Amino acid sequence: MSIEDTINAVPETVRNTPGLGKSMAKWAALGAVVAIPLPFTMPLGAVAGATYAYWKRNRKPAA
Repeated sequence: MSIEDTINAVPETVRNTPGLGKSMAKWAALGAVVAIPLPFTMPLGAVAGATYAYWKRNRKPAA
């Protein structure tokens, strides 16, 4: 699978996974807040937070 295929699959995955969009938004906001001390890195913090939420989407919740 190429990088382009992976990037194009993200919106469909977000639509088909309940709660994933909300989780990505929450983690993106947290990443941006953590990156506030260096303002030019805020977008990187937001991307990192959203990526983390997307990555953990298939993990089972702890019992």
